[in-house]
Amino acid sequence: MTQPADTLAGTPADTLSGVVEVLTRTLGIEDRAGAITRDTRLFGELPELDSLGVVELAAALEDRFGIAIEDEDFTGEVFESVGTLADFIDSRRTGG
Repeated sequence: MTQPADTLAGTPADTLSGVVEVLTRTLGIEDRAGAITRDTRLFGELPELDSLGVVELAAALEDRFGIAIEDEDFTGEVFESVGTLADFIDSRRTGG
């Protein structure tokens, strides 16, 4: 059985754009997608990202990228910014 294209390892830029897409869709802020960059901080800059939003975002990222986000992965370092979250996903996709 083959994996969907979205779950196959891609470039860091692919991961970043995928994270932005999932983030904006999950939080209902598609109209602000153009303003979301690698440096966008997740907590503090995105008031829509509350505790329930984090859980919904994690589930959507797991589905999109075919990874598992464990309880111990919910840290300030992983969810600091869009870039740190994309880096975490890249590490999981490559077996890190």
